[in-house]
Amino acid sequence: MPAARESLLDAAYAAVARRPWSDVRMVDVAAAAGVSRQTLYNEFGSKEGLARALVRREADAYLAGVERALAGHGDARERLSATAEWTASAARDSALVRALLTGCWSERLPAPTLQAVPSTSAVPAQRRADGPLPSPGEFVTQVRDRAVAALSGAGAGAGSGTAKADLADLARSCELVVRLALSCIAAPPGEGGVSELVHGVLPRRSA
Repeated sequence: MPAARESLLDAAYAAVARRPWSDVRMVDVAAAAGVSRQTLYNEFGSKEGLARALVRREADAYLAGVERALAGHGDARERLSATAEWTASAARDSALVRALLTGCWSERLPAPTLQAVPSTSAVPAQRRADGPLPSPGEFVTQVRDRAVAALSGAGAGAGSGTAKADLADLARSCELVVRLALSCIAAPPGEGGVSELVHGVLPRRSA
């Protein structure tokens, strides 16, 4: 991503942390990023385009964190626990991630439609941002499928000869963990956090 685009997204993210999106002005975002307003419009086309790009970046950052958690050390249960912890912490640290994962969009936030919008942008990153954005249910599916792909060779009964029934069990365990993490966003767990909950619902050799 070009440096100017990244700087503009950083400036927009900082702006929405301070005031409602409806009060964020394009000219102020451009000034904060140290570029011209024309550069901003060249990159994003409109304020809606900027909003979509900002939300897309947060979605991509969340999924990249999921990949890091799943690539970590430990058995499948520990890696699923790390994924759940990342989900809860990402939602806690970013109001946009929280809105993406729960579907609860505050009036302070940009809330672009999740459907794709017509795009005439010459900027590939913007054309991607103008495409469909993931709904909470689609996030569950994406994270579950990533987890199954990463963990199908980890843990008991998940070797190269894994049966379809074993993979189905793994998929159910992965989806359960994702949904458990999402529930912890709405109702934060007590002492022990989300990791303890994951360890409680997943036997050591179940995932």
